[in-house]
Amino acid sequence: MKPAGPRGRRQTRLAGTPIVPGIGIGAVTLADEPALAVIRQKIAATDIAAELHQFEAAAAQSRKQLSRLNERLAGLPDAAQAEIAPLLDAHIHMLGNSRLMRAIRTAIAERLVSAATAVIDVTEDQAQAVRHGPRYGDDGAAARQADEIRDIGRRLLRNLTRLPFRSFADLPQGSVLVVERLRPADAALINPAQFAGIATEEGSAEDHTAVMLRAIGVPAVLGIAGLLAAVRQDAVVVLDGEAGTLIVNPSPASLDEAARLRAVFARGQRSLGRLRRLASETLDHVPIELHANLELPFELPMVAQSGATGIGLMRSEFLFMNQDTLPDEDRQFATYRETVLAMDGDPVTIRLLDWGGDKQSDGPGAELIPNAREANPALGLRGVRLLLHHRSLLETQLAALLRAAAFGPVRIMIPMVCCLTELTAVRQAMRLVWRRLEAAQIRLPAEPPPLGVMIETPAAALNAATLAREAAFFAIGTNDLTMYTLAVDRAVAGTVALYDPLDPAVLKLIGMTIEAARQAGIPVSLCGELASRTGAVPLLIGLGLRQLSMHGGAVLKIKRAVRATDSRACADLAAAALAATGAAAVHALIEDAAA
Repeated sequence: MKPAGPRGRRQTRLAGTPIVPGIGIGAVTLADEPALAVIRQKIAATDIAAELHQFEAAAAQSRKQLSRLNERLAGLPDAAQAEIAPLLDAHIHMLGNSRLMRAIRTAIAERLVSAATAVIDVTEDQAQAVRHGPRYGDDGAAARQADEIRDIGRRLLRNLTRLPFRSFADLPQGSVLVVERLRPADAALINPAQFAGIATEEGSAEDHTAVMLRAIGVPAVLGIAGLLAAVRQDAVVVLDGEAGTLIVNPSPASLDEAARLRAVFARGQRSLGRLRRLASETLDHVPIELHANLELPFELPMVAQSGATGIGLMRSEFLFMNQDTLPDEDRQFATYRETVLAMDGDPVTIRLLDWGGDKQSDGPGAELIPNAREANPALGLRGVRLLLHHRSLLETQLAALLRAAAFGPVRIMIPMVCCLTELTAVRQAMRLVWRRLEAAQIRLPAEPPPLGVMIETPAAALNAATLAREAAFFAIGTNDLTMYTLAVDRAVAGTVALYDPLDPAVLKLIGMTIEAARQAGIPVSLCGELASRTGAVPLLIGLGLRQLSMHGGAVLKIKRAVRATDSRACADLAAAALAATGAAAVHALIEDAAA
């Protein structure tokens, strides 16, 4: 039987996606967004000028609103300002003479539809093109970009229909904000001291709102199914941003436990803050380098505050997303140089374009792939295969990277390598580009930057000893390595339970790679999702890893786990895991070691 909450109401526990750790205790405050009700309309040719005029006025009003919002950021924490300001700037830019705006104007004039209808149709068309186009990394970047386009469309529609935006300013202090969906611009309006927690029915760990909330620091859980149906205004709730739960009508015992956990969390946060100044080393003084992964440039300030000592994986696909044309050398160079300078002497590892296969696009990337729909995209023309198939694409990116390396330590990483010939071909291309830039008297570093490979296919792991002869470093990408080793796509329903990077088959390939790097005397890092799991730290150290790269928010937690680990006790754990009968047995070993 469920325990009774206040006034006899039954306690209900809901689950969602944990976003910002922390315990929030308070009364629910609902902040619904006024619903948009737009009637789709055709227009006469004589109405085109009037509709275009209304559209331009709505666009101008939208730009003005975003500019004012930018000015209000001063009251937010530095990390939140750094997160939302570039996003608002990008939205302002898209509300200018962008492909989106040109397409809306064309729809009004050529399809003879109202401004509101054109906004609805075009924004959804472009959002769908992005959403079902390229997917890179592991964080749903395409979904985020699609949401951004839809957000711009909603803003335009609200200004076209004069429907007000929601406000959080007058909501009760110390309450738990409950909404169906929270957008990044909404999050920018939130005073971090106003709410005890934030819960939404929609949303995921990968969208911009999640990143924004992490920067603000308010305990938050997104994507809680059935949330709005389960709560009422002023109901008492307990939100656990680490467990990803929301307790509605908590019992006295649950409230007491929540208060205790809140105090424990506060002490832990103070302890994490002190870790920034401490070395990342085990109890027996073995140094473990902790780097951060970087997906988009606006995450740079968060990386700087994370305590990471470098960027272990910078993805370059964002430069090719949702563009009319492929980025040229100068544009790529400017972006890479900005990142290198921002890291102020810390190393930056930049991955060459990982495009193709399931990462297809209706934009400029589509022209690179001979068959728009490959029969088996995960095994098709992608990564280094695509780059070697389009040498001009490879050489343009290499030229930009070599130029950026003159401004700080850069390492270049090749994606989806399977054999030595691919590494050799890229190295030859880099030498050719180096000589060309040298002849043109372009500023270059004293020596070419290190060229390494991603170990993310079983073939690369099995060929690790051979690859190590020419590679300057290895970076193990456990996400794809797990998928290809276990023949499981974690995005496919029914197979998710089989996807586990702690499966002994995956661990054996990781161990093989580490041993090959050790014998060749080259560094090796792990930059997949496994690197951010605190419980896996002793196992990874036991396997021989001395460098981990993860999302910036996990760096201090991993450092705390590193500093609580004795490397001498880790080898036995690793040996037992390699000999285990399955992933469940490995999880049990890790839990026993932590007990």
